[in-house]
Amino acid sequence: MTRAAVVLLICSSLAACGNSGGLSASGKPRNVPFAADGREQGVDGLLVGHRLMEAGEYELAMRAYYRAAAEQGMNADVLSAIGSADLKLGRLGQAEKVLRRAIEADETNVPALNNLGCVLMEQGKVGEARRVFQQAFALDSGQSDSIRENLKLAIARSEASVYDPAQDEKPVMKLVRRGQGSYVLLSQL
Repeated sequence: MTRAAVVLLICSSLAACGNSGGLSASGKPRNVPFAADGREQGVDGLLVGHRLMEAGEYELAMRAYYRAAAEQGMNADVLSAIGSADLKLGRLGQAEKVLRRAIEADETNVPALNNLGCVLMEQGKVGEARRVFQQAFALDSGQSDSIRENLKLAIARSEASVYDPAQDEKPVMKLVRRGQGSYVLLSQL
């Protein structure tokens, strides 16, 4: 073998033994991710949160919404999104408070009104939910099918609580003898 071939073989061997990125200079695995390019813009926290909500990852969506709040401030859209995540997590009291704050910030926020109506329905406050759905429906000009369906359900439930056809059934009456010859009418209520 010539001297140039030996040097080439040694250089290629040493190059193959170089750091491939899996280990740090000390030979230990990396515990931190590689640095991100600070010049690039991150993805909007609201957008990330909405995608996580669609995927059913409500806790992660909540974190993304809080990140959006840190970047944009607690505006009506962020508050509405946080309230929606609270609703999906079953935190009805928190969801109601946050959604009411969103409506205070922007009275024309249709998603916040719709979601507040859903929270109120879950809490059994059907009359107030009906009023909130009517307001959302009016602001939306009837464009959203989901708001229309929510309003229909709220109307049906509010009318059912006032008038229940099941209560129209005649109670079963029984005659019971009391003493000598007098009868008392008893019903099974």
